[in-house]
Amino acid sequence: MYDHILVPVDGGDLATAALDHALEIAADRNTTVSLLYVADTNEPSQTRVGANVVDVLEQEGEEIVSDARERAAAYDVTVTTDVVQGIPHEAIVEYAATREVDLVVMGTHERDGLERYLLGSVAERVVNTAPMPVLTVPGADAPTYPYRSVLVPTDGSDHATAAVGMGAEVATRHDATLHLLTVLEDSILGAIGGRTERETRANELLEDADSTARDAGVDDVVTAVESGSVPQEITSYADTAGIDLVVMGTHGRAGLDQHLLGSITERVLRTASVPVLTTNRSAGP
Repeated sequence: MYDHILVPVDGGDLATAALDHALEIAADRNTTVSLLYVADTNEPSQTRVGANVVDVLEQEGEEIVSDARERAAAYDVTVTTDVVQGIPHEAIVEYAATREVDLVVMGTHERDGLERYLLGSVAERVVNTAPMPVLTVPGADAPTYPYRSVLVPTDGSDHATAAVGMGAEVATRHDATLHLLTVLEDSILGAIGGRTERETRANELLEDADSTARDAGVDDVVTAVESGSVPQEITSYADTAGIDLVVMGTHGRAGLDQHLLGSITERVLRTASVPVLTTNRSAGP
C-alpha cells in the first residue's frame, strides 16, 4: 500500500510523535521514509556570519533532519533527508507529488487557542490539497501501531466510499475490527425527508459499505447510526469504542455540501485523540 512515506519535521514534539508513528508503519511495510524540513520563506532567516551570509533556518533544518535520521536509526528502514525553502504546506505537497510519495505523515495540534490553530493549519492545508493520503497524528499519546480497530464515517459520497475502501484495506492487513458510522444531522438547509426516511437511508448506506468492506476481506464489521453534531459524534464514537484510527474522505458532494463535509474533516482533525487518515480520492468514475 505504501512504498514511500514523507514525514515533515520541525524538531517539535508533535513532529517527533508523527515520525515515530511513521517509522513503525515503515518498519512493518519495508517502506522508504523521507524526512523533510521546510525553511519558511515567510520568515526572515538570512544573517551575516563574518564575511558570509547564511540562512539560519536552513542551518536549523539540517540539524533537525540529522537528529530525525538518528532517531530513525533504531528502525530497519531506508531513510532520506532534505531541506527546502518555501511556504510550508505548498512545499510539502509539491515535494510529495514530485517524488511519488504514497503517504504523508504529520503532527496536527498541540497548543491551545490561536497557536494551536496556526500550527494545525499547515496539516489541514496539506490534507486539503495533497493528492495522496495524509495521516495526521495528534501526539505521543496516540494509539500505537498496528491498529486493532478502525473507524470510517460515511455519508454515501464518492469520497466517503473511497475512504471505506481504504479503511477496509487497513483493517484487512491488521485483522482489525472495522467500524462504519453514519451520523444524522440536519443541514442548515433543513432536513430532507422525515427522520424515519433518513434512518432508512443511513442503514442502506451502511449495508452498502458493509458489503464493500467484506468483499475487501474484512471479517469483523460493526455498523452504527448516531444523531447529533457530525464531528462531535465521530470523535465521541472513536473515544467510546476504543478506535485506533479514523479514516475519512476530505470532500463530498459539490457546492455547499462539499464545503460542509470538508469542514467536518477539519474539525475531526483538530479534536480527534487518535490518528486520522484522509484521502482526496474519489471512488467515482
